[in-house]
Amino acid sequence: MIGKDDAGRRWSIGEVARVSGTTVRALRHYDEIGLLSPSERTASGHRRYTELDVRRLYQVRALRSLGVSLEEIASVLSDSTGGLGAMRDLLAEQLRGLEVHATQVRQLTEQLRGLLGQIDRASMPDPDQFLTTLEMISVFETYFTTEQREQLARRRAELGSESIEAAKSEWAGLVEELLRHVEEDTPVEDPQVRSLVARWDALAGRFHADGGDGEQTKAAAQRMWDDNSEEIGRSLPWPTDRMRDLVRYLERVRQAG
Repeated sequence: MIGKDDAGRRWSIGEVARVSGTTVRALRHYDEIGLLSPSERTASGHRRYTELDVRRLYQVRALRSLGVSLEEIASVLSDSTGGLGAMRDLLAEQLRGLEVHATQVRQLTEQLRGLLGQIDRASMPDPDQFLTTLEMISVFETYFTTEQREQLARRRAELGSESIEAAKSEWAGLVEELLRHVEEDTPVEDPQVRSLVARWDALAGRFHADGGDGEQTKAAAQRMWDDNSEEIGRSLPWPTDRMRDLVRYLERVRQAG
C-alpha cells in the first residue's frame, strides 16, 4: 500500500498488478482505452489507484472471466450505477460460472483417471471414451474467445513447426535456469535473472499478437494457469509447486524492473 489519507487508500500500478494478478501492461492498456483509468496521479505523473478503481478492476476481471469482451465490458460498466445491487448481481453470476467450471474440472479429472487406469490394465479405451474426453477438454478453451483462439492458431502457423520446437527447447532451458535462481533465492534485481526473464517474455511474446489483442490472450493464459495450475502442472516434467514458485518469482522480477 502506498499510503492513506482522509480520502482512503492509494495503490501504485505495480501494487495493483501484483495483488490482482493483472499485468502492468494490461493495466496500462485498460488506461489507454479508457476502461480503467486511475483516479489520481502524483506530481511526477505516476498512477495512483483508489478504492473505487480497485472495485472497478474487480468488475473488469470478473466480466472477462465470464467471456465478455473489453468493448462489451466498457458498455456494461458505463450503463451500471456501480452500487451494491450491480456488484451483487456480478458476484452471483461469477459464482455460478465458477461452480459450473469446478464441476467440469472434476468430471474431466475423473474421466482422464479412468482412461489412464484402463491403459495401465493394457486395454485401449474405445473411440467414444476419447471423444467424451475431448469434449470435456474443450472446457478449458472457454478461457479464450473464438477470435483469440484463431489469433493464437495463426501465430503458430506463422512460426512453423521447427520454430515452435526450437522455442519449446529454449523454454525448457529457461525453466531449468530460473528454477535454480528460485531455489537459491537470487535477488530479483540480479542482472542475470532480469536477462533470463526478458528472454522468457520475448519467447512467450512470439506466440501472441501485438498490441492489445496480445495482452488479452496473455491475460487469458494467466487466468487459465491460475485456475488450473494443478491439472496443467501434471503435464510438465517439473513438480507443480516448483512451477508455481517460478511463476511468482517471474512476476516479482517484472515488478522490480
